[in-house]
This record gives sequence, structure tokens and C-alpha cells, in this order.
Amino acid sequence: MLIGYVSNERYVALPDILFEFRGPDTITTARSTISGAVYADITPGPYEVVLGGEGFGSKIVQMEVSATEPYQFRLLTDSLLGYMWPKCVNADEHSEFRVHAVCEYELELWRYGAQKEFIRRIGTFDEHGPRATMQITPDGDYSQTGTQWNKHGYHSKALSQTIQAPDRSGLYYLHARDKDGHFFSFPWVVAPAKPTAKLAVLAADLNWNAYNSFGGRSNYINADCLPPTPVVNARLELDRYTEEEHRTYNSEAYAPLSLERPDPYNHIDEEEGLTDPIAGRQGCHMAAAEWRVLGWLEQQGIDYDLYGESQFHFDAFPLDEYQCLAITTHPEYWSKDMYFRLKNWVFERGGRLIYLGGNGLNCEIELLDDHRVVYHNTPWSHSEIQLKSDGGAYESRFDKRQESEANLLGVVFSFSGIMTAAPYKVIDASHWCFEGTGLKNGDTFGEKSLHQRIPGGASGHETDKISAQSPANTQLLAKGLNPDEGGAELVEHEPAGGGAVFSAGSICWPASILVDDAVSRITANVIRRYLGD
Repeated sequence: MLIGYVSNERYVALPDILFEFRGPDTITTARSTISGAVYADITPGPYEVVLGGEGFGSKIVQMEVSATEPYQFRLLTDSLLGYMWPKCVNADEHSEFRVHAVCEYELELWRYGAQKEFIRRIGTFDEHGPRATMQITPDGDYSQTGTQWNKHGYHSKALSQTIQAPDRSGLYYLHARDKDGHFFSFPWVVAPAKPTAKLAVLAADLNWNAYNSFGGRSNYINADCLPPTPVVNARLELDRYTEEEHRTYNSEAYAPLSLERPDPYNHIDEEEGLTDPIAGRQGCHMAAAEWRVLGWLEQQGIDYDLYGESQFHFDAFPLDEYQCLAITTHPEYWSKDMYFRLKNWVFERGGRLIYLGGNGLNCEIELLDDHRVVYHNTPWSHSEIQLKSDGGAYESRFDKRQESEANLLGVVFSFSGIMTAAPYKVIDASHWCFEGTGLKNGDTFGEKSLHQRIPGGASGHETDKISAQSPANTQLLAKGLNPDEGGAELVEHEPAGGGAVFSAGSICWPASILVDDAVSRITANVIRRYLGD
């Protein structure tokens, strides 16, 4: 009889895993097949199951064997991983470090700004029991529930796994290194106990989570739910590789994705420096790219306070106490409350917004609690026109549920130019953002970039443009030279309430800010003007 399937943290089928089914009167052994299937000649009912295999931590499971519902066993690869929980806190608050290691490891705290700054050593960690630093994941789809690390074996208050956040706001990283030489780093966003600067910056932790596939699901892989069987070969099974007309989003309903998971995509190599190329599929639009903006701010002598997007949602970010807010790189996923709170601040209370990214505020999310997020993608394809009942077109997933983000940002993502990169061409050199650059109409800038996945310039990866829903006074300042009229549009608009919005409209902009003089000067001009400096 088919008992179930066994897979790793990526929901990849695990062959040759050993099973021992302990029933009331008998013990039966089995071994998983190449598809991860587990067959055993046993009767339905309660069992204690012991399972494990080479390269994976063994575990003991209490389960009910069913003749109709295959069980999803999950094992965790022998590796070094970690995350902080919560991932975003205020200064002086505490987070718990949750580290998976199979041998002794050491942990250090670093701050990532203009340079990597060593803060302090957290300690060396080992346990009396063999491999007792190894974590245990739940069975089933724990991309929904969270990994729940430290649930087992970390009860002693004398051996605390918590760290108090430093006084200074910023992007912090925990450095873990085991005695076998493996290294893993993971981020920790520390907001100030109270505002210390006129400029606030939001780290895009809700966007980070959308791309995190730990557990087998992200908003791009198995977005709506886990399939009934684990993956044997991704190229032959996943829709994004097997369907010629693949649409990323096909469902009306999406299972939540938990923030309470390790995020290997935000790992930064120990030797990586601020001006080193940004490599990897994810690093170029997640924490590694955001770090470049923070480091640049510090190089410019511009003070800032850092918060996580999730803190903004839960009203733990005192927006009205800041003069200016910067969102960077790829803030794609926002809640309704976040969006309209920000829009009201800009349009009614004179707030000033700097958007240094692309494909921003494009999809509405819903936070069910402190760690579960539903991404309301709806059936959607960026490459297809999404029609309203009156024959008009929706501009984005956010537009389909609320309104187009162009109403606030002045620009909205479109499919043209996707996965290309190019410099910008100046359209209106008379605008004050070009002061000190020497640029004239028709000149190009933004040729240099650290973006390695899509090199070519500051306009790229995903780009935003003016639309019919942009404010009427939106000024076009420059446009990327990407093919198919797909270049990002650099814009500014000033609502009647005294606020202001500047948008770069490109994921690649932060990858140019440290190495392209014009991108740097334009950004500095905007920030200093909006701060009144």
C-alpha cells in the first residue's frame, strides 16, 4: 500500500530513505522509491515512524496511516542554515536565532552599511547529544505554517537563543560558521526605538518572502499549493518549464506563505563587498541590492532609519514623524493598509516619497497574523491584457483589487523591456534633479551597473512607466533605452497637498548607485531636496 511520499526542504523527492513503521504488534521496514513514494504492507492506523537517510537528519513521527490520503514526510538536508525570529524588530527588543547545524557552530553579529561592521560575538554552540544542533521541520506543507525551528530541544532558559537588538538602526546580518568550515549569513532588520533621522527606508521583507521557496513553495513556484507528489525533475514537471504559454498565476486562491522560514536567497557571501558585482538570480533584487542603497546613503553622509515592510503594515512605523520615505529595489507586495496609509501621507500631509526600484506596489497582500501572508495574485499574466467589464484594462494585480499604483508612484510596471537593461536618456535636463551632473537633453547616463543577472545599465530587469492613471502633473525626466519601448521612466510629481514623489522605475537603479556618478548625483539631489538640506 502507498503510505506517502518523502521530500526535502525544496519538495524534491528523496529516494532510498529508510523507514521503520512501529505498530502496536509489529515493526515493518520500507525504503522510498526514486519518486519519493513509500510503500509498505501495513494496515491503516496509528504508527510511530522512524525515517532517515544519508545526508539528512533522521526523525521520529507519530502519524495515522490512511488508505486514501498519502502522507507527506519531510526531511532536512544536512547543512548550515539560520534565520532570526522576528526578522524585523525595534532597537532593544529581542529576536530568537534559529540555526540548523549538524556540528558545533559559532555565531557573530555584523552591521551592513558603508562597510561590514563587526558588532559582537554571540557565542559558540554545541550540545551534549549527538547532532543535537540539528533542527526538525514539520511534515506536510510548512511553507504555510513556518518551519517552527527551536520547537524541539530548546527549553532551557539558561541556554537562551535570543539576542537583544542594538541601539543603532540598520541592516544587520548574523554570521554562522560551523567547525567543518561552512558559512551562512542571514538578515535582521533593526528599527530605531524612536526616530533618529528625517529619512526612513523600508526593507522589503514582504517581497523577500514572496521569492523564498524554502519548504517547496514561493509566490513563483507552486504559488497556490503544493502538488500532490514531490518534484523528481523540475524541467519536466514544473509548469514554468513545461508550458509554452506559461502564466505564473492561474488561481483565484493562494495558500499563505510564512515569513517564519530560513531564506537562503538573502545569504551574502562572507567576502562580498559593497561595490562587488551582485550575482545570483535573487540577490540582485533582494537584500544584497538593498544593502547597496544603505551603504551609499552612509557614504553620502545621509542619516536614515530602517524599518521592515511588515512593521509598516502592523503600524510599528511612525510615518508621520519622518519627512521623507525611501522604498528601494523591488517592493512588489504591499497590503491595502500600507498603500493607502502612504498615499494619504503624501497627498494629504505633505509626505515625500522616493521610489528607487521597479515593479513596486504591484500586488495586494493580506497578513493573516504575524507570519502568514496571502499574496492575492488572482489569475494574472503580465504579458496579457487584463480587461475590466467596461472594456478597459487593469494595469496591475493591485489595480484589479484596489487601484493602479500609478496613482501614487506616477509609474506602473509593464511587461515591455522585461529582462533587459540599458542606460537612461535625458528628456528634461532643466529639472533640478540633474543639477551638477552636466547632463543635457538627449545625453545618456546610468551605463554602469553591479547587476550581474541582467547587465547593461540602470534601467532594467523590470521597469515601470507612466500610464493613464498617473497624476496629470507627472513629469517625465528620463527614459531607459531598453528595446520595445520598455525603458524605465524617471518621473516626479507634486500633489496639491504639498507632498512629492520621485520614481526611478527600475529594479536596476540601486545596482548603479555606487558605480555610476550620474545615478548617484541624481539620487542625492532628490534626497537632499526632499529633506530640505
